Amino acid sequence: MKIIVFFDLPVSTKTKRKEYAKFRKNLINTGFSMLQFSVYVRTVRNNDDAQKYVRRIKTFVPPEGSVRIMVVTEKQFDSMEIVVGEKTKEENYLDTKDIIEL
Repeated sequence: MKIIVFFDLPVSTKTKRKEYAKFRKNLINTGFSMLQFSVYVRTVRNNDDAQKYVRRIKTFVPPEGSVRIMVVTEKQFDSMEIVVGEKTKEENYLDTKDIIEL
């Protein structure tokens, strides 16, 4: 499973830029990697794990802006079509055939 976090946060003042940077740093420290600007992804084992991380993210969301979280299966994530660009290094690291399902 994957957790995808999409966000659009204001950066119009110094305080808001700090909040943006802190949110992004917290995502990275929680094991997320950048898929695109303002789109971060993390692999989790199951739905219980996913909900644990969703709860954790909610603890450090800034008061303003837009933050969305989506949990998808590996199959759904792999069906994403890349129209322009390439897969990131993290996406190329493990392929669907490398994942063992229990």
